[in-house]
Amino acid sequence: MGRLGKKFIEIPDKVNVSIKDRQILIDGPKGKITQNIFDNLEVVVQDRKIQIINTVQETPRFRRLFRKTDALQGLLRTLIINRIKGVTSGFEKVLEIHGVGFKAEVKGNNLIMNLGFTHPVEVDIPGPITVQIEKNTVMKFSSYDKELLGDFVARVRNIFPPEPYKGRGIRYAGEYVRHKVGKAAVGTQK
Repeated sequence: MGRLGKKFIEIPDKVNVSIKDRQILIDGPKGKITQNIFDNLEVVVQDRKIQIINTVQETPRFRRLFRKTDALQGLLRTLIINRIKGVTSGFEKVLEIHGVGFKAEVKGNNLIMNLGFTHPVEVDIPGPITVQIEKNTVMKFSSYDKELLGDFVARVRNIFPPEPYKGRGIRYAGEYVRHKVGKAAVGTQK
């Protein structure tokens, strides 16, 4: 029996929340975003508060369904909180490029990276995401949609993930990459 999903969500002053066709529409200073409402859950907005209600009753016959929707109740609450936080303050992720001659730049709606391949890698930047390049090797991504931002940043990192021998590649800011000893160094030890 989840307790967190039953708590009210406070709506900030600059945010408008409405419900239409099993979707929650959240509008704030940074943008507009929607969230689908899961089956067997009901969302009520009143007095600048959001409440999520599980419509399945806990009986021996529906115990498994109740537990599933109980977990989804907490998930939906967290997703709504992330959407509200996104339209008020936004989210930011930072990637660093490590390697000699590696650099990145933004041209129009494309992120162009030189990563030691035979050609520069071009990635289309989705609409709600903005990218800033600092010192040619630090990329700052920001958006009001946490899910889209995390997915896009992970795809950019997977183009050249950090390798453990020289440490070259794209990594999150502050990410620790464990370095391995090379083959030549291993053979000389006895």
